[in-house]
Amino acid sequence: MSIERRVNAVEELFAGLDQEIKTFQSHSGLSCLAGCGKCCAHPDINASPLEFLPWAFHIFLNGTAEATLSDLQTKLGSSCFLYRPHSASDTSKGSCGHYKYRGLICRLFGYGANRDKLGSLRLATCKIIKENQHDLYESAQEAMKNGLYVPVFTDYYMKLNQIDFRLGNTIEPINKAMVLAIEEVLHYYAYRPLPESYKGSANPSQF
Repeated sequence: MSIERRVNAVEELFAGLDQEIKTFQSHSGLSCLAGCGKCCAHPDINASPLEFLPWAFHIFLNGTAEATLSDLQTKLGSSCFLYRPHSASDTSKGSCGHYKYRGLICRLFGYGANRDKLGSLRLATCKIIKENQHDLYESAQEAMKNGLYVPVFTDYYMKLNQIDFRLGNTIEPINKAMVLAIEEVLHYYAYRPLPESYKGSANPSQF
């Protein structure tokens, strides 16, 4: 499958998920604290390259993929490359530098669920929401038991794997996943014609 088709498939999957999350938020009343980026600053986030393929394709089209790749490779052990803290002294507050192109893990966390050993759904969200919105959190958990639909992590990662099993089933630290996504795009176009929408001033490096 071509890069363009895979990117479109991932974006369609994300669009559907975003609508499901909005519906869940409207029924549960749960929401992230404005300006909070504590989960984004966490150093141990894992992701798949496929969920960042739309982002990698976007920066490739803009001609910044190689420069971004070089920068990323110096920050493999850091918190998410796309996260922009508001200050160096307090990294718990900030925002995503490419929110439109954030990964699947970024979209699901807070508003997605995991299944426990008994098959029951448990909302996967942060300590801040659990403590500051305790009553809403407990109500949401009860509503889920009674049939309130919530996106499930494993279900969505299975859908992602159906688009590209190799890239979807590879789980790496988030910055490494971004590196692999960029490399996938650069490798793909190393010996193929560039897309008409490509804005870069030079061909990608030959790998």
